[in-house]
Amino acid sequence: MQIEETIKERFEKLKEMAKKDMGDALGLEYTLISRDEMRARMPVNENTIQPMGILHGGASVVLAETLSSIGAWLNLTDDSKIAVGLEINANHIKTVRMGQVVTGISKPIHRGAQTQVWETRIETESGKLVCISRCTLAIIRRRK
Repeated sequence: MQIEETIKERFEKLKEMAKKDMGDALGLEYTLISRDEMRARMPVNENTIQPMGILHGGASVVLAETLSSIGAWLNLTDDSKIAVGLEINANHIKTVRMGQVVTGISKPIHRGAQTQVWETRIETESGKLVCISRCTLAIIRRRK
């Protein structure tokens, strides 16, 4: 995993907050952590398929929102604030069969004080577009 040096400590702090989360349940493997781009791989397996044996659209949305939320949080400088999903959409373009791996690539479109918007492309190992998603995140005060 490649982590931007200036946010390495912040990312470790995030992982300490929740030892296990939905990303762990779906087998997400982070490959790039930075304020300008987030990447993770996700297996298409019994945890991420729908009954027809193809990648579940909900799993794609989880991948997109996870990358967007973490990326947004890593861009915050005030520890009293967090980024939470406000709205997400996803267009599912291509099916992916069990046994393959997809990669999510998230990049910020807007990084404001109250909201952030991130776009995520989910691709096959050969780079074919599987899903395109846009996630709007609200920046709110963390409740203790």
